[in-house]
Amino acid sequence: MIYMDNAASAPIHKDVVAAMLSCINKTYGNPSSIHRAGRMAKRSIEAARSSVAELINADPSEIFFTSGGTESNNTILRNPSYRNIITTQIEHDSILEPCRSCRGEKSITYLPPDEFGMISPESLESTITKQTDLVSIMTANNEVGTIQPIEKLSNICKGYGVPFHTDMVQAVGKMPIDVGRMGVDAASISSHKIRGPKGVGALYIRGGIKTSPLIYGGGQEGGLRSGTENVPAIVGFGEAARIARQQLHDDMQHVTSLRDTMTYRIMSEVSHVTYNGHPLHRLPGNAHLSFLGINGEDIIIKLDEYGMAASTGSACSVHTQKESHVLRAMKLDGDVISGSLRLTLGPDNTMADVDTAIHTIKRVVAELRRVSPLKEKYAF
Repeated sequence: MIYMDNAASAPIHKDVVAAMLSCINKTYGNPSSIHRAGRMAKRSIEAARSSVAELINADPSEIFFTSGGTESNNTILRNPSYRNIITTQIEHDSILEPCRSCRGEKSITYLPPDEFGMISPESLESTITKQTDLVSIMTANNEVGTIQPIEKLSNICKGYGVPFHTDMVQAVGKMPIDVGRMGVDAASISSHKIRGPKGVGALYIRGGIKTSPLIYGGGQEGGLRSGTENVPAIVGFGEAARIARQQLHDDMQHVTSLRDTMTYRIMSEVSHVTYNGHPLHRLPGNAHLSFLGINGEDIIIKLDEYGMAASTGSACSVHTQKESHVLRAMKLDGDVISGSLRLTLGPDNTMADVDTAIHTIKRVVAELRRVSPLKEKYAF
């Protein structure tokens, strides 16, 4: 299989698997126990905590393990202290759905993006007030890959004394992250986006920021996230973070080169194609294209038949079969939204994969356009 759906989930790294297997076999104590086996498990968690902290230039005491990005986002958004919230129209559903569920209890303002999926600092400046309790704006969009001007946005929040949270799930491990320099007060991270295991993530919270548990119990994770820790998954997450930090520069150059080659050739060799998202400020491995006259879901199904994995957008909301709220918020044309295809490359992809992908995409697009009801409109 040619796998180009790394934004949905990245293949787990072999060293992560080895670290987890070793943990499962040797580190079986409860990390809350005070005997040797428990202390060994606790040390493994703290080592992973330090590794995740180093990846984003945080202090280990500011990292709290969760079950993933969704739980991290919910923990922040459902905090009862935050009643007046500003977010955006293009957030992941794990931000938007908690906001919808709190309708009537909280006041939520949604900032619109421009046609490139960018949130302007001016729109935040014109909306934020001293009564705002929280601003939550994603670092990089999970569909079109646009990277937001987080430092500028957080500086505006600082001027009003408002905490700034960012969903970093797509950005961590794919671009340099320094939460101090960026001025971030809280950030959500997921393991399986950086070649770690599924079902584990983290919430970064700068000291002094109001916190409230989403899950109550035995008081693990500094009282913020109760429940016996999934030690093997946390160890795997820590190893994935170590690898991502060590290989970040090389991985960025590699996937950017592959992406640029692939998008240039597709745009040159296939007619009626649009490139969505910001042309420059975007994640290295993200290529979001629309093939006019055909349906994105049909493209995905046909690509899968030919041994290629891709997506139209967020895998987390694919079962709802709804139009992309991100592309709709960007005010893209209906045919552009309908024909969208998200290709997300990772460090394991090769130029041979790109060549095969281009050949397969051209074949699938040609087949679908031959039977398209819009072929006369676009003169295929």
